[in-house]
Amino acid sequence: MRVTQTFLPTLRQAPKEAEARSHVYMLRAGLIRSLAAGLYTFLPLGQRALQKVERVIREEMDRAGALEVRMPSLQPQALWKRSGRWETMGPELMRLQDHSEREFVLGPGHEEVIADLLARGLVSYRDLPKCFYQIQTRFRDEIRPRFGVIQAKEFLMKDAYSFDGDEEGLERSYQVMMEAYRRIFERCGIRVLPVQADPGWTGGGGSHAFIAPMPAGEAEIVYCEETGFAANREICPCLSPPNDSSRVGKTTAPYEKVATPGMSTVEQVCKFLKVESRRLIKTLIFVADQEPFAVLVRGDREVNELKVRRYLGKPVQLAPPEVIERVTGAPVGFAGPVGLKGVRILADPEVMLVGDGVTGANEGDAHLIHIVPGRDFDEPELADLRLAVEGDPCPTGKPGKLRLERGTEVGRVGKLGTRYSEAFGAVYTDDKGERRPLVMGGYGINLSRTLAAAIEQNSDERGILWPASLAPYDVHVLPLGVRQPFILDAAERITLELEQAGFEVLLDDRDESPGVKFNDADLLGLPLRVIIGKRSLDEDRVEVARRERPGEKRKVRVDEVCRSLKQDFQDGRVVCLSEAGMLRAAPVQSEGKPSQSKERTPSS
Repeated sequence: MRVTQTFLPTLRQAPKEAEARSHVYMLRAGLIRSLAAGLYTFLPLGQRALQKVERVIREEMDRAGALEVRMPSLQPQALWKRSGRWETMGPELMRLQDHSEREFVLGPGHEEVIADLLARGLVSYRDLPKCFYQIQTRFRDEIRPRFGVIQAKEFLMKDAYSFDGDEEGLERSYQVMMEAYRRIFERCGIRVLPVQADPGWTGGGGSHAFIAPMPAGEAEIVYCEETGFAANREICPCLSPPNDSSRVGKTTAPYEKVATPGMSTVEQVCKFLKVESRRLIKTLIFVADQEPFAVLVRGDREVNELKVRRYLGKPVQLAPPEVIERVTGAPVGFAGPVGLKGVRILADPEVMLVGDGVTGANEGDAHLIHIVPGRDFDEPELADLRLAVEGDPCPTGKPGKLRLERGTEVGRVGKLGTRYSEAFGAVYTDDKGERRPLVMGGYGINLSRTLAAAIEQNSDERGILWPASLAPYDVHVLPLGVRQPFILDAAERITLELEQAGFEVLLDDRDESPGVKFNDADLLGLPLRVIIGKRSLDEDRVEVARRERPGEKRKVRVDEVCRSLKQDFQDGRVVCLSEAGMLRAAPVQSEGKPSQSKERTPSS
């Protein structure tokens, strides 16, 4: 492909709103353009890269035995009412009406659709297991779209749904998908951490999220290198303090009230009273079913709202200021458990080991000091209600400390169980002739995020460093001085030979200076480049370089270029996946077993 024939609007500078590195480079390299907040057009190079992600996913889904289908994005309200998600999904669910005022949703998922499909035909146990997948546009009304395609309103998604006869079958299907996902992300050149995750709005049982570590990630994960434990921070359990050796301070003095004028935050109170934040007992007022209740954590900790919701089994939210003042008699920042009446009080176990504490006095501009839990206020309901932090002991109980890292979720696998099959009557007949609900699994990969994650993890200060399996083109041919016919002629001959050998080639035939071409080549980040100039051609040579090492050029005879580039792939210096099918990614080995893949590299 000639640059003058494609549409490649590169930018020297990205718009100010571009924060994440992937967003910056996708705009600057001409991969995407913004239509509105959270809505993007994929331009020719971006579309080619996205198609490479699709190809890797299709190959691995087919290899795992999944069957490709395509389901409508527009889904009737009746399906979502039947599953109960019409009421439970929040404002991120896009709802609309047709001309007859019938309600529809633009699906963020297809659990209802696939369950309804399977319910229309009675399935025998002999037909199981089955797994269906699709690559489809998804919609989510993000309140704050950001980071380009990482957090967008419209995105490309692969979702798959497995159907088994029992939990054992589901576990087998689940592990097949776990392994397929590991291969997919490895082939895409992305480092991922499979972590335990909350099932979220899909519901069901066990779930794992595949998190790609990156500074621009919306998720926080904790992991322990010593034990291998990893989980989303919001679901990570925290070990209860082992014994009184964890006690924070000790006093026999009675509590007393002190003035703390205008001191409503932990930082302000600690600085004013000259105490450690872990001696504070932080009291937050929440509301569930319109009933207020209090949650206590240490001042150096944060309340984990997901854990609170799980403990109570119902949605919760922070109480508004007027409710806080009605319950405590004080403005925000001065609540405390001493003398707090008429509300349920929950506490994290760490609170009970504060031996000389500070709390709000339930009146404005005042706090209580020398507080001892259990002495100055009754022992509340105890539960793990805090967010894990870096340095916490590993929840497995084995020696090890947690580390914290940001990332974005690129994939998720989950055990849906019978929630949807029972709601829609998706059943099968077992070997005894009895009808049983199908046991479902749900598996998703966000292709748009996967592409962004590959750029986040594979880029430098000059531009993108494409994993060769996702690169829009394999080779960037750079003729320097196209006004001289013999230079452009040599570039065209080399391009044709490479394309006939199965390489995908981008020929920069623009009449631009070498500086402009090299800067754009660094920005686009194609794996290999062939540089053609007068000096080298006078020696019947061209220069070949790899993007990650542009300064390490080697001179190659013109008639040896194709063979030399093939050798790069065969020697493993570059691993490539091309549409021509001649250049393929190296097979992924699993648990010491030889790969059954028929992938191959070009012959020399």
